[in-house]
Amino acid sequence: MRVATWNVNSVKQRIPRLLPWLDERRPDVVCLQETKLSDEAFHDVLGADLAERGYAIAHHGQGQWNGVALLSKVGLDDVTTGFDDMPGYPDPATLEARAVSAVCGGLRIYSLYVPNGRVPDSDHYRYKLTWLAALAKSISEPSSTLLCGDMNIAPADADVFDPDAYVGHTHVTEPERAALSAFAELGLHDVVRDRWPDSRVFSYWDYRAGMFHKDLGMRIDLILAGESATDRVAAAWVDRKARKGTKPSDHAPVIVDLDEAPDGDIGPVVPPPSNPAKRGSSKVKLPQTSHES
Repeated sequence: MRVATWNVNSVKQRIPRLLPWLDERRPDVVCLQETKLSDEAFHDVLGADLAERGYAIAHHGQGQWNGVALLSKVGLDDVTTGFDDMPGYPDPATLEARAVSAVCGGLRIYSLYVPNGRVPDSDHYRYKLTWLAALAKSISEPSSTLLCGDMNIAPADADVFDPDAYVGHTHVTEPERAALSAFAELGLHDVVRDRWPDSRVFSYWDYRAGMFHKDLGMRIDLILAGESATDRVAAAWVDRKARKGTKPSDHAPVIVDLDEAPDGDIGPVVPPPSNPAKRGSSKVKLPQTSHES
């Protein structure tokens, strides 16, 4: 079974890329984030094309903001939007469309778009930490769970092109990383990093000129898997090809193959960057990106 997660950063804009990618990679389960459509609009623009390809759809939308989806060829049972005690923003009753889960192929799979946090110690930042803590507390059967999505946290300094570039920013602070490590304490494994412990692996590159081609990125799109899935991992990788070309998302899909690897165990990033800047050599200071909320 092939499971993929992809922050498409507006699915309507990405349709000319998404459908050919589905035909090429043939994932059995797809987790999408930042769809930026209502449920009705998602089905209007993609329902027929996805049904033609054999996908059942669970979409949890919020119009022009957020939005998550699950597409599955291997069952879509017990669909749940959000999770127990999920906090809202700006008040607890205002729930955002950031989580949807279902049982697919015997696993509880989540498509997650974790809040960005914006600025350390801000209300957005505290919301992010509270949201993650509530998610961790809500997981009742971690062994059969896959958390997939844009976590908006780089798990370690190795997951950013230069730690100095992120000083004073979210995504890399100790409280965020501690919140992420709570899932490891539940028994969930970062399958890409487990597979490639010493490799340079990124999944997101800022749109600014040269960032992608120099491989000045970060790894914030993750698949965290319980024991019943990690024991089956045959390959785990970032599909960098999907970030190339015209009008891409700023994120690349992350793929995990369970039981069988149709493309083989082909490496951590496919294809690898041809001319990556050396770590710490760029002197780039990143602003907070405005498109991730």
